[in-house]
Amino acid sequence: MLETLLYALCALAYLGLAAWFWPGRPGCCRTDWLPHLLPVFPLLLHLYLLNEGVFGGEGIRLGFSTSISAVAALTVLTYAAASWRYHLAGVQGFVLAFAGLAVVIEAISPMPHPAAHSAMPVFKLHLAMAFSAYSLFTVAALHALLIALAQKHLHKAVPPAVVAGLPPLLTLEKLLFRMIQVGFVLLTLTLLTGVLFSEEIFGKAVTLNHKTVFGIASWLIFGALLLGRRIYGWRGRTAIYWTLAGFMSLMLAYVGVKFVLEVLLGR
Repeated sequence: MLETLLYALCALAYLGLAAWFWPGRPGCCRTDWLPHLLPVFPLLLHLYLLNEGVFGGEGIRLGFSTSISAVAALTVLTYAAASWRYHLAGVQGFVLAFAGLAVVIEAISPMPHPAAHSAMPVFKLHLAMAFSAYSLFTVAALHALLIALAQKHLHKAVPPAVVAGLPPLLTLEKLLFRMIQVGFVLLTLTLLTGVLFSEEIFGKAVTLNHKTVFGIASWLIFGALLLGRRIYGWRGRTAIYWTLAGFMSLMLAYVGVKFVLEVLLGR
C-alpha cells in the first residue's frame, strides 16, 4: 500500500511540474534557482522506487517497465544538470511528462524476473553504460523533435505557445550534438563491455542476436551523423532524421524487444 502511494506521489509530482514548466505556462520562463531545484524532489523519490524495483530482490530485475523508468530517471537527471548551464525551461515540461508516464507504467506493470548473470561486475558495468547512453540519446531524440517543431513554425508571425516558449534553435542544436557526442562515447563503451560479457559467459566475443545487430546499427548511425557534422556541417532536417533513426535503432536493441516479449506476448 505504501509503495503504491509513493508511486502515485512521484507520478503526480512529475506531471504537476510538467504542467507548470510547459511552454507558455508560468514556470517556462523562470530563470531563478527554483526551476533547477524543483525536479530534484520527485527525481529522488523516483530513484528510490527504481532502486527497490531493480535491486530490491535477488539479482537485478530488468523488464520493459523498469527499463523505461530507468531511462526516464536518467533523462531527468541529465537534463537537471544541463539546466544549470543552459536556459531550457521550455523543454523541461516534456522531459518531466515522459518521466511521469514512465513511473505510471512501472507502477502498473508486473514485477520482472531477475536477469541472468546479473551478479557479475562486468554485467553491472555494461548495464550502467547502456542506460546512461539510452538516457542521453532519449534527450537527443526529444531535442530533435522540438527542433523540427520549431523549424516548422519558424516564419509564422505568431507561433504557438508550445514553440514560443522554447529556447533558441541554436541552443537546442548545440545541446543536441553535445548529448550525441557524450552518448556516442558511452554507447561505444557499452558495446565494448558487451563484448567482455559475451566472452566471459558464452566463450565468444560477439553473439549475433537482436541486441547486437540493432546496437551496432545505432552506433554506425550516430557515428556517421557526428562525422557528417564535422566534415559537411550537417544540421537541420538532416541531423533530425539521423538522430531519430539512431534512437529508434537503439530502442529496438533492448526496450522494444522487451515490450514485444513482455507486453504483447506475455513472456
